[in-house]
Amino acid sequence: MSRNNGTWGTEIKDYTYVRVYVSITSFTILVFFNLFINGTILREERLRCHARFVLVFHLLVSALVYFGMSSIFYSQMCLDVKPTVSICVTMVTVLITSASNILLTITAMALDRYFAVCYPLRYSVCCARKWPWLVGFLTWGLALIIPLSLLPNTDKEAIGPNGECGRNQLKKGELQKILLISLCTLLILYSYVKILLEGQRMGVWNRRNSAGCKTIALHGTQLAVYIFPNFVNFVLTVLQKRGHLQLGTKELFAVVSFTFFSMAQCFAPVVYGLRKEELLEQLQHRFPICSRHLKSVLSRTIHGKWSHNHLVRG
Repeated sequence: MSRNNGTWGTEIKDYTYVRVYVSITSFTILVFFNLFINGTILREERLRCHARFVLVFHLLVSALVYFGMSSIFYSQMCLDVKPTVSICVTMVTVLITSASNILLTITAMALDRYFAVCYPLRYSVCCARKWPWLVGFLTWGLALIIPLSLLPNTDKEAIGPNGECGRNQLKKGELQKILLISLCTLLILYSYVKILLEGQRMGVWNRRNSAGCKTIALHGTQLAVYIFPNFVNFVLTVLQKRGHLQLGTKELFAVVSFTFFSMAQCFAPVVYGLRKEELLEQLQHRFPICSRHLKSVLSRTIHGKWSHNHLVRG
């Protein structure tokens, strides 16, 4: 029995290395695109005053912070580092906050499109120039609620029994996380259902309007890559606790899910931002060679004539 436990322990350690490589790769990619996309958004006044682009900025920053901290967190696990209680709590807080802010920012994007489509006059009046940035800072504040509510009362609760800072510290507050995910999912679904109904009422949605349908489908896919991993991990944990999965099998499924969805989460905000025509126009002026290649890659997800008349644009 001890041999089996040792075998599983070795496999789990190897899976941690996989998480390190995936996190570092995702972080490196996002560093480039944060400089590439967010630099353009900050440089152009027309973009940094528009809610769609400001929310893309916050989404990219949140993903960058998340994968950067993931790289540090899993690296210290692989190296068997025993950080102090304050460092462990800080790492866990940053991870949970950035992950929560990604979900809240995506929800804000859906609500922004809902108000822009369903209440265009009120939207144009209420959306002042500083409003998008205030919404971004508000989502960061809301994202802090879960980690602050989970702050440990004693040092023994903050770290593992052997002084390690591992994944068990990230598993706290599962109920709160599921509630947040469920609430955000309902708000997102409500927003896009109302957008579709408004489009049908206006006679915009029909078989010929394939561009709008592709946009909704792509948005749904991008939202799913952030939501599904949490439910997958929750189901795997429940199955393992009930004895339907061995620990090693559960960890194998978990690391495969982590690898797939991490890479998807890395590229989702990039594709989300690069589909915006105004942003691509600015990128073509600043980075003509890179933009040409990016435009060819994205051509299959954007309607041929790059029309500005889409009902939902971001």
